[in-house]
Formats: sequence, structure tokens, C-alpha cells
Amino acid sequence: MPAPRKPFNVLFLCTGNSARSIFAEAIVNRDGRGAFKGYSAGSMPKSAVNPRTVALLSKLGYPVEGLRSKSWDEFAAPGAPPLDFVFTVCDDAAGEVCPAWPGHPMTAHWGIPDPAAATGSDAEIALAFSEAYRVLNNRITLFMTLPLASLDRLSLQHKVDQIGRASAEPETA
Repeated sequence: MPAPRKPFNVLFLCTGNSARSIFAEAIVNRDGRGAFKGYSAGSMPKSAVNPRTVALLSKLGYPVEGLRSKSWDEFAAPGAPPLDFVFTVCDDAAGEVCPAWPGHPMTAHWGIPDPAAATGSDAEIALAFSEAYRVLNNRITLFMTLPLASLDRLSLQHKVDQIGRASAEPETA
């Protein structure tokens, strides 16, 4: 009987690590069902997770204990979990020079607008957070349904890049 495969470690990067990357971490950790382990970090992390992020995740039934804004340096340091995938979820992080990740994980850019930068009424700002969550949830769902064991590295890279370019509507990867 083959040994069970360790979970795929997935890191989501953004600049502030207070909204989008936190959403992604929470989605992977709840919906990955042990096959995936989600992490998040930022190049210039905020002092705390955005309260609207925590409120929406709580409302949707996600565990929020332990969510924190952290530097991507934690994941490039000795003793960090070995990464299988690294996704940038904001345009700022995509343009920055990322650390050299040990093990050469697969990377892709899945940029979406920053809900923390949204302006307008409370309802408009809440909509921006809901939309960011929805798009990330759709993309992560597509990602977690990929037949990872049967795809070669080039095909898998094409698929994760394709997911990042996908519209916000669910589709088959």
C-alpha cells in the first residue's frame, strides 16, 4: 500500500497580506480537505488582517483564529514548509522581485483588485470584499480539482496560468 501523499503546500502572496492572500489561505485550508495546506504572506505586511476580511470569513463559516499578516521572508527562511505552489494575487506583488523559494515551486499570477483599497459607501466596500473572495474561491476550486498526479510540469504550469487569466465565472480547467 503506497504511503499517503503529503499535502501540497500553497503560498499566496500579496503586498499587505491583509485581504486577498488571507482569503486564499482560508479557502485552501478549509476546502483543501487535507490534500492542500494554504499559507499567505506579503512583501510589506500590514500590522493586522483587515477587519472586513475577518468579518466576511467568519460570516462564511471559516475558522479565523490564527490568521495573521506576515512577511514572505518567513517562507524563504530555513525551516519553512517546502512549497509546491506560489501564487501572487495582486499586481504589486507580481511586479516585485520575490525571494528565491527553496525547491523551485510552481508559480503563477492570479491578480485581482484589492478590496482594501476600495472606496465608496459601506455597501460598495463590502461588495469589493465579497467579489475578491468569490473570484479567489472560484480559481482555487478550479486549481484543487486539477488532476495534479497526471499532469507533467509544463501542462500543469499552463493550467495554473490559465486559471489566473480566467474570468470570474466558474469554468472547467
